[in-house]
Amino acid sequence: MLKIYNRANIAFIHDVIMAALSFVIALFLRIGTDIEFYELDQLLLWTAIFAAVAAIVFRSMKMYRGVWRYASLNDLLTITKSASLTVLVFLVLMFATTRLEDLPRSLPFINWFVLMALLGGPRFLYRLFKDRRFEFKLEQNTHLRIPVLLVGAGDSAELFIRDLARSDANYRAAGIVSGTEARVGRDIHGVEILGTIDQIPTVIKDLARLGPPPQRLVITSERIDGLEIKTLLDIADSHGMTLARLPALTDFKQGVGSEVDVRPIDVEDLLGRPQTALDRDAMKALIKGKRVLITGAGGSIGAELVRQISDLEPASIALVENSEFNLYSIDMELSKRHPDLSRQSLIGDVRDNQRISSIFEANQPELVFHAAALKHVPMVEANVLEGLATNVLGTMNVVNAAKAVGVATFVQISTDKVVNPTNVMGASKRIAESYCQALDLQNDNGEQNNTRFVTVRFGNVLGSTGSVVELFRQQIAAGGPVTVTDPKMKRYFMTIREAVELVLAASALGSITRDQSGKIYVLDMGEPVLILDLAHQMIRLAGFLPDEDIAISYTGLRPGEKLFEEIFHGSEKLDQTSHAGVLLAAPRVNDLTSVQDQIEILKTAIANNDQAGARSVITNLVPEYNPSQSD
Repeated sequence: MLKIYNRANIAFIHDVIMAALSFVIALFLRIGTDIEFYELDQLLLWTAIFAAVAAIVFRSMKMYRGVWRYASLNDLLTITKSASLTVLVFLVLMFATTRLEDLPRSLPFINWFVLMALLGGPRFLYRLFKDRRFEFKLEQNTHLRIPVLLVGAGDSAELFIRDLARSDANYRAAGIVSGTEARVGRDIHGVEILGTIDQIPTVIKDLARLGPPPQRLVITSERIDGLEIKTLLDIADSHGMTLARLPALTDFKQGVGSEVDVRPIDVEDLLGRPQTALDRDAMKALIKGKRVLITGAGGSIGAELVRQISDLEPASIALVENSEFNLYSIDMELSKRHPDLSRQSLIGDVRDNQRISSIFEANQPELVFHAAALKHVPMVEANVLEGLATNVLGTMNVVNAAKAVGVATFVQISTDKVVNPTNVMGASKRIAESYCQALDLQNDNGEQNNTRFVTVRFGNVLGSTGSVVELFRQQIAAGGPVTVTDPKMKRYFMTIREAVELVLAASALGSITRDQSGKIYVLDMGEPVLILDLAHQMIRLAGFLPDEDIAISYTGLRPGEKLFEEIFHGSEKLDQTSHAGVLLAAPRVNDLTSVQDQIEILKTAIANNDQAGARSVITNLVPEYNPSQSD
């Protein structure tokens, strides 16, 4: 049973009042000021009769099953029928009682139009208001909305765009491409159809000139399948974009439980830009037919290195990892991905010089990717000697083993935290960089060993183990709060795929160019991302509202942290490379002998549990190290 004040009854009362007003307005429109010649009692009687007829007709026509928010063509048809029937019944009643002698003959026609406007107009305005209710809010946060390019200009695209307009959406439609030329140049709810599917690369370039380029291709047409999807995937991949497809309206989700689902979050959406696409032909030329060894093969970067390198047809691959579980996991994945690839899964700690040397002797690698490291800043800050032992002494062990067996190319994976470091983790990785740089320059000066030492530096990796993204995911799943260090904190970010492609691209460049010895390769990661914006984005992508459904709290800087990370030192000269998106830095280089001497002092300090002595080595090798800046 309907309550008297529910929305359907409110809508009914509204429509009866509009019916009464329509009669008076129609009569005024017909005779103007001459309406004063009618008796007030007579006007009220006619108005009441018309309103009563309207009330009966509206109820009988079941006008209140529809929801005003979703008023559609069917609702308009129902209003048209109801208005027509109301006017017709009123006309018959007036003819039977007065022969229409007191009313203008054209009044019913005018009344019909006025009644239609008064019934349909408020419904249209209400829907417009509801659909645009976040417009001003979104205009203030457009940098948080992820631009997407829609593939298909049909009903699904229209529904998607309409839903973006009426909801607090995380995406915005930057444009549409159609399957046919006929619709190009037109628009759907203000979103322009910019070209055909064949013209997607051109459309992407045009959009990039006007503003942020789209990060996703979203297939809205159910007719696209098979080979076309493969083509779209290749296009998306070549432009650093992801490919998504809207589910069909007939796809039902089974097993819906009582718990509220947290939507999965794609890290690519958090990047704020398309991923950088690099030259994969050069990467394949580097890897194909080579014996490859990867340290830290079970970690986030190491595992992605394993995946991408295994796809490039190496002769064999050796996985070195200290964690048994991580090694088992990547080994199982690799056995399914490339069952015929020759592989060795080896448990080993890079700090164990004898074990590392025996692994290199047994496998005789031609390419080495050194990804093993302790990278969590507060954890290393609390365990200084352990961090130095892994990141410095461990690197030295791997480097020396590589030299001993004549590795062709050694790739040292570094971090942006080495620039003006305020923490031990960054300083330890800078020492490892210095050692590799000095060795590379020694080789370039005609020494006997010809191993190329290539250093690759990048920022924070979205979705890697221990990253802020994983922390925010866990906090959102737990219902919050999401903890942000400081509202002003910014970081450079890249995806795991980008990071590994940079490693491979830099390796390919470094292995063939001698004029870049001692330099460091860095990915151009665009503008740094505000961590607070990242938190807002992740909460919204999970289906919640920041500060309403999920709270955000501020914790303050942790030991060793700083508000802003840098990719280059102020004194480092930047050069372009032959690969778009890859830059080359020339940081200060230490003399190899002095680096080796200081590392020997460090080794003694670690063995004697002498933290003060270890910090003295850091100061000598990394004079820009300033832990006080993290306060």
